[in-house]
Amino acid sequence: MTETATAFAPDDPLDFFIDLHPPVADFRSDVLSGLRDRPRTIPPKYFYDADGSALFDAITTTPEYYVTRTELSILERIAPEIAARAGRGAVVIEPGSGSSVKITTLLRALDRPKAYIGSDISKQHLVAACRDLAAEHPGLFVGAVCADFTVPLDLSELDIPDGRRLVFFPGSTIGNFEPAQAVQVLKNIRSWLRPGDALLLGADRIKDRAVLQAAYDDAGGVTAAFNLNLLKRIARELDSDIEPADFRHRAIWNAEKARIEMHLEARRDIAFSVAGERFEMRKGETIHTENSHKFSVESFMELAGQAGLMVRDTWSDPAEHFTLYWLERGREA
Repeated sequence: MTETATAFAPDDPLDFFIDLHPPVADFRSDVLSGLRDRPRTIPPKYFYDADGSALFDAITTTPEYYVTRTELSILERIAPEIAARAGRGAVVIEPGSGSSVKITTLLRALDRPKAYIGSDISKQHLVAACRDLAAEHPGLFVGAVCADFTVPLDLSELDIPDGRRLVFFPGSTIGNFEPAQAVQVLKNIRSWLRPGDALLLGADRIKDRAVLQAAYDDAGGVTAAFNLNLLKRIARELDSDIEPADFRHRAIWNAEKARIEMHLEARRDIAFSVAGERFEMRKGETIHTENSHKFSVESFMELAGQAGLMVRDTWSDPAEHFTLYWLERGREA
């Protein structure tokens, strides 16, 4: 593990910060290869620069985006049960940590949690959120790791206090991956779990198409701005003349694959360069930027089983729009 440890002032509330942020070369390579492909794609992890992370936080408050408020309502309802399962002095690890609303709810519910380790690809957002949590929870050990959680990470190399680990993976982030990728992400997380440790994961459910499409194409245009911000980042960081105004946001329900797809569609025939390489797109052609797979309880349990995880319990909202899963290590697939 190649890391850069950042030295903070003595009064900084973080116990450690490790920077494993992917280099700009990775961003450039992934964008160029994705634009060369047919269909064109860019990995959704690159949404999350500082502006993208702030826009995603704004998405979670739109009237159409039910995911965050539904998951939070479930978490608040089952908080005592989660606290009892986790026991006193839990060490909470959150890959892909974003907004602090859900983790704050969880930490307040737990019995004297010992530590919180947040990990996210958006460095500024991560450090700010972890500092806020440390300030809100005096005495809690708080560490931050800026990293791509899809890449295996050996927790034994981090200075993490001993205690029962509870990995918290909310927001249906698992749905952003193709099934084979999702299994690998779950295997990565499984490697962090020891006997007695657990994973608390949120996954969105299959539901009415109109509800799904509205959630990813809100009337206020926040999700559109989030999607288009990826192009702004490319223009800023990769010496590109790509024009976000030449594209429109599209959210499509793919019933066959049970997923919402986000695309950036060319409004007209266009040409642009990225890092010195020239690209042309015809009107109506798209760049596929994100998938958000939806699950039944059965389909998620099958996915988890392929990663060597056992579902021990589930909790859903009354409308069955969303489910939280308690998982533990099972037999490795």
